[in-house]
Amino acid sequence: MYRAIGLAAYRRGVGLPIQDPDEVAAIAANSLVELAAAPPGAPQGGSRVLLDGEDVSEEIRRPEISRYASAVSAIPAVRRVLVSQQQRLGRETGGVLEGRDIGTKVFPDTPFKFFVTADPVVRALRRTRELADRGTPQAYERVLAEMQQRDADDGSRADSPLTLDDRYVLVDTSAKPVDGVVDEIERAVRRAI
Repeated sequence: MYRAIGLAAYRRGVGLPIQDPDEVAAIAANSLVELAAAPPGAPQGGSRVLLDGEDVSEEIRRPEISRYASAVSAIPAVRRVLVSQQQRLGRETGGVLEGRDIGTKVFPDTPFKFFVTADPVVRALRRTRELADRGTPQAYERVLAEMQQRDADDGSRADSPLTLDDRYVLVDTSAKPVDGVVDEIERAVRRAI
């Protein structure tokens, strides 16, 4: 959702660093971000991101939009708008939600919290491959640097920084295939229930 608002700001000519947070807050307040089921075989898997009715699932994954996502997510008024939308969606549809503050700020009392991570080098390699597969190749060094900057920015922002509490189960995916990660999470849920 932050990527979608970042894309909306980008499209409206907002530059980085953001000079007018109120302008971006107004963009967020006047934009409709929705999640919809993806058609079978879609590249993003189980959901699509719609911005004012337009499917922007692919466009929000561009590297420059990643930078915008981090910048807009640091604006408290934007966070309030999107957290409210996320809470509404969660109440209406339930399901598995992912995000950098879902378990600490959006749904702090959710029964199952997983902090899925990987070594930055592994994450950057995965992202570099993903971008190449989509036809938008980026240099590994650039992807790694941008990822590390986003992590630093998100971890140090004043409003809803990237953190985890003691109820999270840490899942390091560095050396695990997807099926192994799913098995680990499923085992943790089964143990808890």
